[in-house]
Amino acid sequence: MNHDLEEVEKLAGALLRSLSAAERRRALRRVSRALQRSQRDRIARQKNPDGSAFAERKERPEPRRGNHAVKFLYPKGSSEPRLITMKSWVHDGPLLTGFDIEAGGMRSFFWDKVDRWLPVPAEEQNKGAGKLRRNGHIRRKAMFRKLRGPDILKAGSTDTEAWVGFAGQAARVASIHQEGGMDRPSLKSKPVRYARRSILGVTEADRTRILDLLFEQLAPR
Repeated sequence: MNHDLEEVEKLAGALLRSLSAAERRRALRRVSRALQRSQRDRIARQKNPDGSAFAERKERPEPRRGNHAVKFLYPKGSSEPRLITMKSWVHDGPLLTGFDIEAGGMRSFFWDKVDRWLPVPAEEQNKGAGKLRRNGHIRRKAMFRKLRGPDILKAGSTDTEAWVGFAGQAARVASIHQEGGMDRPSLKSKPVRYARRSILGVTEADRTRILDLLFEQLAPR
């Protein structure tokens, strides 16, 4: 991101040098906010700065559905695990989702955190329970929805620079995808390489907008 901004600043260097420190702060504050909006919009469209689409997620196995009752203790490692009874359920990725009879509602549990599976007596099996009804397949939501939130995708400026980026755990996740790095999908899984997806980057439209904002700052002068 900084390298892209340096390229823009070379084109607008003369404009910036003609401004006072206070005027530069105001101009670069507008630049950072404009970039924040454009980055958020582009991530929502699932596009790289060059206009290409983000690499798609790897296909996940089809959810395994069950219309028979299951019982298990949860979670693993607890001194007093809770007894869970479900009449129908779906095993999708790391989650087991179904109607938790004791809780009286839909609940999801991590499959690998089940402490122990228990036998279900024949008299407790309810053949009329039917399959867990869902509206088709689980919808694949757009990637990086949380990363584009205003509290996560941050913007800032001084009298010498404007920036947009992430901090903390969000920065780590974004960096892995930005560089196409390695990470573990879960604590017990092996590291995998993620496809490169340019979450942050300056487009030609961004460059034009930055120059327009600087010209607007000079207009009253």
